[in-house]
Amino acid sequence: MSELPTALCLPGGGPPGVMFQVGALAALEHRIQGFKGDDLTSYIATSSGASLAAALAAGQKVERIYRAFLDPADDYFPLERSHILKMDLAEWRRTIQTGVSALGQGARSVLSKSLAPTPASLWEELARLYDSMPAGLFSLDGYERFLDDTFARRGVPNQFSALSKSLRIIAHDLDTGTPAVFGGPGLTHVSIARACTASMAIPPLFTPVRIGNSHYFNPAPSQVSHIDLAVELGAKVIFVINPMVPLNVGSVPTGHGLRASVRDKGAMWVSNQANRIKLHGMLWKSIDRIRTAGTAKVIVVEPEATDGQLFMHNSASFAARRAILEYAYKYTRALVEEWTETGELPIEEPGYVALTSRPVGEE
Repeated sequence: MSELPTALCLPGGGPPGVMFQVGALAALEHRIQGFKGDDLTSYIATSSGASLAAALAAGQKVERIYRAFLDPADDYFPLERSHILKMDLAEWRRTIQTGVSALGQGARSVLSKSLAPTPASLWEELARLYDSMPAGLFSLDGYERFLDDTFARRGVPNQFSALSKSLRIIAHDLDTGTPAVFGGPGLTHVSIARACTASMAIPPLFTPVRIGNSHYFNPAPSQVSHIDLAVELGAKVIFVINPMVPLNVGSVPTGHGLRASVRDKGAMWVSNQANRIKLHGMLWKSIDRIRTAGTAKVIVVEPEATDGQLFMHNSASFAARRAILEYAYKYTRALVEEWTETGELPIEEPGYVALTSRPVGEE
């Protein structure tokens, strides 16, 4: 592969997204001469992709991670559901306390009126309860502790300054709305594990993560462009492993059997589909902008929208995870064979972009 500065972008996508990214990277290593997922110039990631990017930036081998995820007995990355889905008890205590206070204040206000309260005044009092809702259902503190321990056991530095490669993890400041690029200027002091959790704090599931006097979260559809950031870091070749494509499936697996619409999978998956549409649109706008400017060559690997049913099965299921890993590996391997017969990507060709879901040059 070319000796040009090369970046790897890993957008989020939850556990299924990481499975796709690991399988795709394993295939790229096997089929592209000189490509090493742990030996690139810079790494840019968000959400679930941040933990994988941190491991790769520290020199962990894609092949080792791939084999670990294929073997349920392998304790290389012994993540359990309890590490992530842990109720934020402190936030729920605040909710209960302020909720009781709001109800009491509302009751006193209504009872003190000489006339019967109007529906408008009742709604005004009930509106106080909105401010008592939890900032998130779950805390990521357990996942941060898990990462701290895993990084220590695997020899992964937990400080950006200790890495030999450039790592950037993207989040946003909740109270100012400004982007936060951990590992960049002014935010190198934050531990990598803490930055990973901040980038994973997607509302309404997870409580924003406090760092210093600020709170950080992942506003999914409004993320900083990974590709633009890679260009800012000097990358001339950019690999994007993107699992977040809009789903276009004929049948939807639910807890009640196969159904015809994403609507039948509930509010969280309706929201997930909305985020996929927005994030995918943002990605392609960035690609078109970079292609027009000619500042870098972009190689994108993403699943076909019609294969999205794989990503909708229970991510706690080993069979589901293995299916995504194997799909990503075989799919990416076949894709590379379409790109090149020699094992060398033609990245020197002006404006070259290797795509999966859209042909080269499509507007």
